[in-house]
Amino acid sequence: MLDMKFIRENPQIVKKACELKGVTDYVDEILALDVRVRELKTITQAKTAEKNKITREIPTAVDKATLIARSKEIGMEIANDLAELAAGEEKLADLLRRVPQIPAADAPVGKDDTENIEVRRVGVPRAFDFTPRAQWDLLEMNGWWKPEKIAGICGTRTYALFGEAAELELAIQTYVIQKLISKGFVFVNCPSITKPQTIFNAGHFMGTDLAVMNNDVFMLTDTDRCLAGTAEIVLNSLHADEVLNEKDLPIKYAGYSPCFRKEAGAAGRDTRGIVRIHQFNKVEQYVYCTPEQSDEMHEHLLNNLCEVMQDLELPYRVVAACTGDMGFNKVKMHDVEAWFPSENTYRELGSCSSIGQFQARRTNTRYRATDGSMQFCATLNNTGIALPRAIVPVIENHQNPDGSVNIPKKLQPLMGGRTKIGGKH
Repeated sequence: MLDMKFIRENPQIVKKACELKGVTDYVDEILALDVRVRELKTITQAKTAEKNKITREIPTAVDKATLIARSKEIGMEIANDLAELAAGEEKLADLLRRVPQIPAADAPVGKDDTENIEVRRVGVPRAFDFTPRAQWDLLEMNGWWKPEKIAGICGTRTYALFGEAAELELAIQTYVIQKLISKGFVFVNCPSITKPQTIFNAGHFMGTDLAVMNNDVFMLTDTDRCLAGTAEIVLNSLHADEVLNEKDLPIKYAGYSPCFRKEAGAAGRDTRGIVRIHQFNKVEQYVYCTPEQSDEMHEHLLNNLCEVMQDLELPYRVVAACTGDMGFNKVKMHDVEAWFPSENTYRELGSCSSIGQFQARRTNTRYRATDGSMQFCATLNNTGIALPRAIVPVIENHQNPDGSVNIPKKLQPLMGGRTKIGGKH
């Protein structure tokens, strides 16, 4: 959320952000309500002071009845004012949580992902001298999955990998975790069960009505808990209501967790294979820093994922998300997309996002600056790796005519020294 003072002083900037991000502009309503809330606070304080004065005068007054009547009258007025104030503050809190983050000045302006800007490409898509197989054919011929069996047991959009593919999934995950640890990240094995408010605190939903999550989040019936869609949710609240020291920033976490999401893509898309499913595993990079460190940390997180793409020997590209695609709570965002041979296109494997102080205001996560002042932290996140999605470009790009898959050199030590899996070897 944005600072109310900032909205008062910069209404046109906030209005422009609403326009750029394609969300409803509540700025005028917020400003009017803010005036009334502050007015009511002044009124109730004045009336309370008057009532207290009358209360002190009653014992020595000649006409006690008149003072008592006036005290009761003021009491009723205060009660009505307080009721209006409470309703106003509740409404204001809801509206403030519908105001988007201000996008960076250099963020591309656009309405949706069709207007994102490619920043760079690394690597050249492989020219196959045979017809490459799609993910599901490679998984099927090598006995690496049983989609119908698992769907019958667990329902659609679920998966299980078997044998060498399951080993590959674990190897990729382990490799990325070890890489991030070597770069100074603290590894956190995060819970997937959390409280709905924690998801709201990450700024993924607008307003204050938790019911808005029902279409996207798996709620745990008869509990006050739900399943998180990313470790970012938990990591974002890890220092809620704490005051950190500037000298300790940045703080870098590598959070691993199973992730759960109801939303499974557009109707009819990705219904086959393991790209978009209800449960998956993800390593998430998450950073707390000062606002001045944010740009440097953005490049750090982005480069880490790019290095992973290179370590997996994948052609990839980096795309700057436009204002209409970057999301409600973000200052800027870059997607890292790997080449999918079966689709003859690049597809997103991770998103690097700068959030500014937006999340920290919701969680009240602050730091004491070297000058003694109290400031809200800036936060950033980026995928470390998401699985099993990342397996798709690995097996498709590194496949052989017999259906075997070459193992990227960086992963071979974690695969028992094997150089390939599957096929007829």
